Order: sequence, then C-alpha cells, then structure tokens
Amino acid sequence: MREHHLKLNLAKSELLVIPACPSINYNLTVQLSSTTLKPTRTARNLGVILDDNLSFTDHISTTAWSCRFILYNIKKIRPYLTEQATDTSPGSCYLKTGLLQLTTFGPPSSSIKPLQMIQNAAARLIFNQPKRTHVTPLFISLHWLPVAACIKFKALMLTYKTLSGTAPSYLNSLLMAYVPSRNLRSISGQRLLVPTQRGARSLSRTFTLTVPQWWNELPTSTWTAESLTIFKKQLKTHLFHEHLTNS
Repeated sequence: MREHHLKLNLAKSELLVIPACPSINYNLTVQLSSTTLKPTRTARNLGVILDDNLSFTDHISTTAWSCRFILYNIKKIRPYLTEQATDTSPGSCYLKTGLLQLTTFGPPSSSIKPLQMIQNAAARLIFNQPKRTHVTPLFISLHWLPVAACIKFKALMLTYKTLSGTAPSYLNSLLMAYVPSRNLRSISGQRLLVPTQRGARSLSRTFTLTVPQWWNELPTSTWTAESLTIFKKQLKTHLFHEHLTNS
C-alpha cells in the first residue's frame, strides 16, 4: 500500500477469510495500527460484497433489494411518464446497471430466478402492464436479453477478446483450442476444448467448463467475425433468437 501511495481506511477495513479446507481453523486476527481485524463472513471491495464462499449471494441480495426499491419509486410516478421517459429515467438506468453488474459475475442458477423477476417487473413497468402480462413480447420491443442470456453474452464477449488477444493475458490459460485426434473438418474451425469436470468447483473452473460449451454451440460465422463490433452484433442476434423468438 505504501509503495503505491495508498492509505488504508481503518474504519472500513475488513478481514475476509476464504477457507481452502474445512478442517483448517481460521480463528485469527490481524493488527493494523491500533485496529484489530477479526474474520468476517462478508467484506466489501470496490462496491462488490464478497463472501467466504465466493458465491456472491450477499452481493446479489443487496443489489436486488436496491433494484426493487428503484422499481417501487418509479412506479409511484409512472402515470406521469411516457414509455420512453420511463426507460431512460435515472432510476431505470440504475436498475439496468445493477442487473448488468450482477450478470458480470455469473451468479448460480438459484439466483437467476429472482433476478429475472426483477427484469420482468421492469419491463412491465415501462409499458405500464399488469403483473401477469407475458414479458417475451416486451423484451422483444425493448431489445432486452433475459438474465441467463445476458450472462452468456458477457462471457462469450470475454471469450472472443481472449482468443483475439485483447483480453488480460491470464485468461489465456483458462481456454484451450480443440485439436481432434484425426484430420476432421472441425480442425479448421475455432472450437474450444471442453475439459472433464474433476476436482473442486471454482470461479476459474466455472469459466473453463461452461464457456467452451457455449462457444462451440455458436454458428461458425459468429466465430469468424472480423471485429469485436461484428461479433457483438451477431452474438446478440443469435441469443435473441435462441432465448426469445424461438420460445
């Protein structure tokens, strides 16, 4: 911290211990100046709430609560707003940012449902529709992808950047090109190797196991996109068709 001219805020410093083995005792303390830090189950870092299992459950719950609060406030003034004004209001923008921030981490499947419910409520609010209105036509009108598709979109965008050399170099070790044992047509493509699921589950392994499967399911024309802009457009069209117009 001193080498980078940074100073700790002792009042906000927290000690988060992520156990590598359940049998290890992490009953420890750290002394910083006159402050004694004891282990805590959650800690905030750069606006993200980390928990000791790195499941982001607490961060998801906190952000979801904020999104519901924003929806409640927008709903009170919705009769005085047009659809466009509702969609572009500061509260709506905050809501979208909150949902987007959550999808960045790839939450567990059990957390996708409450996030999807928030997105559904936001779409109904923009069009001033009742609670039981089917949301697929609303998403199509808004050009919104469902939460699960947003997660896939962001992961595949990161994959394209990694393969094209524009992502952080440490991500290269998480992806491996597929090399068939015989001379097949697939050798000329850009398929990725899907490793076997062994060992403990971690964030890097989730990326390593899941993303190659998603990548290999994309059309070949999307793999070979000449630029990130073209890839982004084709990817969104593919996911839009897969998750909305095909349902």
